Amino acid sequence: MTPEKTRIGWIGTGVMGNSMCGHLIKAGYQATIYNRTSEKTRTLQELGATVVSSPKEVAQQSEVVFTIVGFPRDVRSVILGEDGVLAGSHEGMVVVDMTTSEPSLAVEIAKAAGAIGVQSIDAPVSGGDTGAKNAALSIMIGGDASAVESIRPLFELMGKTIVRQGGPGAGQHTKMVNQTLIASGMIAVCEGLLYAHKVGLDIPTVLESVASGAAGSWSLSNLAPRMINGDFDPGFFVEHFLKDMKIALDEASRMNLALPGLALGYQLYNAVAGQGHHRDGTQALILALSQLNGIDWQSQYS
Repeated sequence: MTPEKTRIGWIGTGVMGNSMCGHLIKAGYQATIYNRTSEKTRTLQELGATVVSSPKEVAQQSEVVFTIVGFPRDVRSVILGEDGVLAGSHEGMVVVDMTTSEPSLAVEIAKAAGAIGVQSIDAPVSGGDTGAKNAALSIMIGGDASAVESIRPLFELMGKTIVRQGGPGAGQHTKMVNQTLIASGMIAVCEGLLYAHKVGLDIPTVLESVASGAAGSWSLSNLAPRMINGDFDPGFFVEHFLKDMKIALDEASRMNLALPGLALGYQLYNAVAGQGHHRDGTQALILALSQLNGIDWQSQYS
């Protein structure tokens, strides 16, 4: 994979995809892109990307096509749909879905792609908008080992931790582990901040003490400061996190696996969405928990 030999396609230029595709273009790759809302392609177009009107057209002009969209239904549409990637594919092409989606859908796509000589890889990511901007994402990969290795140079332009977990669907299952860990961890972060607030501690000073110890976590270091600054802009949307937790809970149910912490996180984030914060970042959980405790967080931290 080199800029001189490899044309890339990119579908989904939102909070994450815009930065991720931008790294590839800045490395010299020619990119053909599509987004349902065309206005969101403007930044990449200014970097030299060619904008087309369908995922099918993206595939027709690319050797490797990346997708990062919102929901499994969107993945199904842009890859398997009548105007989707596979409809415009050619033998030897590689399709990489970086959306957090259903493991079973990743397997279905791999089978459909394989039947026409196309390699399919599921490669969801973790790291949020900051990780995407800094090319520091963790990329969790499922798919054929040789196909994964062939596009590793592209992954390395977007992430720092790049690990193949197994065959089709394994990347998505690993992302479910990631989201299960985050769900309970976010509850703990918010409860810790509320405790500090209630007792009258200076929260930034508290974070300085606890973030470098055993309680430290990515969420504590990256999202807690946003909470105390009243910054609820999305690095990752609440509605997308709800989608992820529902997938994980459905998979757990299928395996007869009880995950009460994840179930609690799902219910609390439903409350966040119910308060109108479904398009805010996941750090908006502090608003739901503060309201539960009669605390007007937004009036005190902004």
